[in-house]
Amino acid sequence: MEEKRSSFSGKIGFVLAAAGSAVGLGNIWRFPYLAAKYGGGIFLLVYVVLAVTFGFALMCAEIAIGRKTGKSAICAFGSLNKKWGFIGSLASVVPVIVLPYYSVIGGWVTKYFAKIVSGGIGETALVEGTGKNAVTYFDKFTGQIGEPIFYFLLFIGVTAIVVLFGVEKGIERVSKLMMPILIIMTVGIAIYAMTLPGAMDGVVYYIKPDFSKFSVNTVLGAMGQLFYSTSLAMGIMITYGSYMKRDVSIEKSVKQIEFFDTGIAFLAGLMVIPAVFSFSGGDPSKINAGPGLMFETLPQVFNSIGTVGGTILGASFFLMVLFAALTSSISLMETVVSIFRDKFGWGRKSTCFFVLGITVALGLPSALGFSAWKGVRLAGMNVLDTMDNLANSIIMPVVALLTCLFVGYVIKPKSLTDEIEHTGTFKHRKLFEVAIKYIAPVCILLILGSSVLSLLGVIEI
Repeated sequence: MEEKRSSFSGKIGFVLAAAGSAVGLGNIWRFPYLAAKYGGGIFLLVYVVLAVTFGFALMCAEIAIGRKTGKSAICAFGSLNKKWGFIGSLASVVPVIVLPYYSVIGGWVTKYFAKIVSGGIGETALVEGTGKNAVTYFDKFTGQIGEPIFYFLLFIGVTAIVVLFGVEKGIERVSKLMMPILIIMTVGIAIYAMTLPGAMDGVVYYIKPDFSKFSVNTVLGAMGQLFYSTSLAMGIMITYGSYMKRDVSIEKSVKQIEFFDTGIAFLAGLMVIPAVFSFSGGDPSKINAGPGLMFETLPQVFNSIGTVGGTILGASFFLMVLFAALTSSISLMETVVSIFRDKFGWGRKSTCFFVLGITVALGLPSALGFSAWKGVRLAGMNVLDTMDNLANSIIMPVVALLTCLFVGYVIKPKSLTDEIEHTGTFKHRKLFEVAIKYIAPVCILLILGSSVLSLLGVIEI
């Protein structure tokens, strides 16, 4: 007997879970860096314009595909058109690649939170030596074998427990708890950061548009950030769409998800940029991207505030980041579980343990990529960076482009607008049709082209 498909209890559960998926590490360690690099306010303006056009169309399409078919990506495309079922297979590869290394990073966040709470704020800010010979606490931690693996297993273990409980009792319940707390903490940390000495210069730098810095790279940076930040082309929104009840408005839900995602990203900028400005004496070059910002620069910022204040701020920050990482890893794992269940008809419990085993096996090389496997290089990069670039810079843009062509020219936009209009008039139907056929494909081609050129070292984004 076929098991009845799970579903979210209603609109709030769906929106918070989908927003939790979208709100992740990219909002916190990449958005502030790009905003600071590309003129603050002008970058924010470009980002918002792209969110309500390009991002809106793609998210509506993926959620509608999921709800219309009631299946995850692996089967959804094929059920609409058998010849194009390969898109689902390609999309399903992404979360399988991303979940393991994302969980390794989640383990790093867990370690830093535990270290700071136990009174080790000064140790996390440790930097020995200068220049190329400098050794940070992050280098020492990731250079070990045991601890990175332990925290990776702890993080993915917690993720698996939530997914094991199912959509409503696990994912929805946790999202309803974590997302409000995450939002409150983000607002609180941002307010505190803006009260630091010299922080208001950072606020002005972040919010005031600098039109002299507007360039093609501003648009490319905003497009790339939006694309990677909103969990598109990973099968996640299709999977969550398949759990969406028919009486919930897709259009309104997408607007709310984008509001959450953009709002958290904006607040992340208000946390990071003023704090780094205060610490560096107004030097925007200190606002770097990726692990360097989160695990090296910010611990130094927190430590400079003082033992008590720095510990409170640092612990709050890493707890907030941990929540963001968990909500994203939960959506990734649920997507992978849903893929195998739809493909092979397995039960949730057995599939969860199977996916957990695969994730641990695939994640260990990334966890060891800074220690025992440090000498392993693929295209000049360590294992984690290789997996990240393969998924984010190549497969995801290809999947998104194929999805646009599939919706725009194979099944036609009407097949999805009818699904979206099940709950009422689709107010932005014309925008959706134009964006999915013309705007989104061009944007994705630019993202794909810029990603490849960036990997080759031709341009820097």
